[in-house]
Amino acid sequence: MLVGNVPKSLKTQIRSYNAMLAMTSMGGKVDTRVNDGRGPYIYRLNGQNHHRIGTLIPADGQTPHFAQLYFYDTENEVQNRMNALRSSQSNSNLDPSIVDTLVKMLDESNILVKLFRIARDRFKEGDIHHLRLRLIGSRSTDGREYNLPTSSEIAAIVVGDIGVENEQRDVIVEYKDGGLKRINELHPSYMALQYPLLFPYGEDGFRLGILYRNVNGRIHNTKDFITMREYYAYRLQEREGEGHTLIYGGRLFQQFDVDAYTCIEGARLMWVRRNQRRLRIELC
Repeated sequence: MLVGNVPKSLKTQIRSYNAMLAMTSMGGKVDTRVNDGRGPYIYRLNGQNHHRIGTLIPADGQTPHFAQLYFYDTENEVQNRMNALRSSQSNSNLDPSIVDTLVKMLDESNILVKLFRIARDRFKEGDIHHLRLRLIGSRSTDGREYNLPTSSEIAAIVVGDIGVENEQRDVIVEYKDGGLKRINELHPSYMALQYPLLFPYGEDGFRLGILYRNVNGRIHNTKDFITMREYYAYRLQEREGEGHTLIYGGRLFQQFDVDAYTCIEGARLMWVRRNQRRLRIELC
């Protein structure tokens, strides 16, 4: 992890550095017109947001983006990341040395980054062209905030075909074909894939089945589970004795807040529509 004094440019351009390291793209439309320099920074998103992940290597003639940068042409990784961001944004002041430091930090600490590196090494060693990375959407243990998952819990490297028995919320990252895949908001790695600087270890975010617990760690109610709104409300609080990575994220923290809100609203609308359909069926 980064220690000591954090460079000022990392603080002021943290959204750009995070975008350079993110493994998924954002599907929302960001409104930049509100930031005209005459007031505090505002992150505004129009419409429903969603995250998408591509293939392990880019299509012929295309440059690598997002998760592909952890797998493809890693000998020139820092420059590839700089080029990928500059092609879509004006970021002439980004520091390659900071990018290199962040990449090394994630290589050492982030379980999701390690999985893409393992897949890369398997591909290089065996020249496997039917390799897939399966991001598992369920957990066998109670995933609380600081219970870091193991590699076998969050992903599997698969050679050959993948059957239809996979869980609905699993994400299958193809080697080359398959196009962009939308990640379900209920996937435990939904936020960690998009915000590696806020989830530097690849920690799980919200998932179904998180139990209520009191201060002493005892189960409060075995029949009730944490809702998405309650989970994000808990994460947004600053507590003594806990890490403050999320709170100190600056403009990236604002982006995370808006992203979390769209997740909650999206889940609420899905619940309303599902119950409306159920009501219509019962009336019939």
